[in-house]
Amino acid sequence: MEAMSTEKKLITRDDWEKRLNDVKIRKEDTDRLVMNFLVTEGYAEAAEKFKIESGTEPEIDLATIKDRMAVNKAVQSGNVEDAIVMVNDLNPEILDTNPQLFFHLQQQRLIELIRNGKVEEALEFAQEELAPMGEENQSFLEDLEKTVALLAFEDVSKCPAGELLDVSQRLKTASEVNAAILTSQNHEKDPKLPSLLKMLIWVQDQLDEKVYYPRITNLSTAALENPAV
Repeated sequence: MEAMSTEKKLITRDDWEKRLNDVKIRKEDTDRLVMNFLVTEGYAEAAEKFKIESGTEPEIDLATIKDRMAVNKAVQSGNVEDAIVMVNDLNPEILDTNPQLFFHLQQQRLIELIRNGKVEEALEFAQEELAPMGEENQSFLEDLEKTVALLAFEDVSKCPAGELLDVSQRLKTASEVNAAILTSQNHEKDPKLPSLLKMLIWVQDQLDEKVYYPRITNLSTAALENPAV
């Protein structure tokens, strides 16, 4: 039986570009992709302008984007109590049906109290609001203990849980809230564009095993590079 050839095929840049040109993508599809990104990421003004220019209807009421971004801004600024009120004004079921999100918001409130040096208020809040939740959920209890541990260190940089005071923790909580609000509005919690880019990278990795072809390595420019034979 003749052995199967393992030699990789070469596709020239001209041939590759010709094949790409034969692929037809509707403008309506790309417009919807752009609108999806603007809405999901919270660019309300840009989404409104794009709606007028392209005629693309958003999947949700654009007015809700500003409300969602107000919640996001409140969490990122450390005004978590205000954020909780705004979420409940938007849809009280969001927190009622998502105990993990509610706990993380309450945890963030505790972090902000600790950040501001309100030790007694922080301890009281932890005992009255978070401890009961920790008794019902082991993972909540572990997160609570980790957060309260911040109070044991005068220099929080030496605390193993010191990263909770980083801005990244606020961003993490804000992202979780943002996703929950989008889900409550029957909208994807993540934009489609990054997923398509990941799919592009995966497909190229698969092709690399079989052919030499013009590759896209810079996703921001989508420039084709000559095949590396």
